Amino acid sequence: MSDVINVGVIGYGYWGPNLVRNFAETSFARVLYVSDLNPSRLAEVKKRYPDITPTTNYREMLADSRVDAVVIATPVETHFQLSLEALAAGKHVLVEKPLASSSEQVSRLIDEAARRRLVLMVDHTFVYTPAVRKIHELVRNGQLGQIYYYDSVRINLGLFHHDVNVMFDLAVHDLSILDFVLNPRPQAVSAIGMCHVPGNPENIAYITLFFADNLIAHIHVNWLAPLKLRRTLIGGSNKMIVYDDLEPSEKIRIYDKGITVQSTEDIYRMKVDYRSGDVWIPNLDRSEALSNEIQHFAQCIQKNEVPLTDGQAGLRVVKILEAASKSMQERGRPVEL
Repeated sequence: MSDVINVGVIGYGYWGPNLVRNFAETSFARVLYVSDLNPSRLAEVKKRYPDITPTTNYREMLADSRVDAVVIATPVETHFQLSLEALAAGKHVLVEKPLASSSEQVSRLIDEAARRRLVLMVDHTFVYTPAVRKIHELVRNGQLGQIYYYDSVRINLGLFHHDVNVMFDLAVHDLSILDFVLNPRPQAVSAIGMCHVPGNPENIAYITLFFADNLIAHIHVNWLAPLKLRRTLIGGSNKMIVYDDLEPSEKIRIYDKGITVQSTEDIYRMKVDYRSGDVWIPNLDRSEALSNEIQHFAQCIQKNEVPLTDGQAGLRVVKILEAASKSMQERGRPVEL
């Protein structure tokens, strides 16, 4: 394989143009094909990228021996079949989140990639943002102390999906962040949700994840909100983080705030003191998450390395989504993981 990775992209709808742009702007990758069923989208590709071959038949790129990797940005219900065909054709695969519709499908893709010694990677974009990488660093080096909670609101008006509920669309972001940032894995999940558009999956959900050592995570996702919010609170025994992804520059604020419990023999007379210190706003680099991600993808292909968001990471997230969906059908009954 040459130093340049030849790529084919399947899907040029909502996320596909971002992927094509990032691959096209690199020196280590070249987009040979873009496949989509919509001719007007392919006309847009041809106008913007004259050197890329547009096609309505994705198997054309799978049959081309020049193509090293296939990037899939299509509806979730198609991820498994497209990924399986790409792997069977000997192509490395990067799939838009979530990796597939079920853990059984994800496991089959992991086995197929391992058998063929190919890179299988899921597009958990937030893992590659400078903000989340900084949070990972702060949590892992102990600056926050013992982590008490993760509390997130991720809401907006639309984009409605017909093949998956709102958790598979929005909550997957927080689940991938939790999977990357925290050492412990959740032990159980409870979820409640509701559908307000007949014939469609749930458009609002509240998810609670239970961990060991009194750590709890709560995720609120909603397609039917009047404004867009992407705000997360992470509380620790030493410091607390407010992460607002919509902030243009100051995405992370670290608060030296918390409580100190003075123990006594009488548990009912324990004294709680409040601590309020400085606020620190770390300087983050301005790199784009997708640019970081595709560079990592190419590096894993060239050096035969395991991606940060590999099939196993995708499997852990999908298993939680499955359990949360089951809990939601049973009106919030906790489901063990």
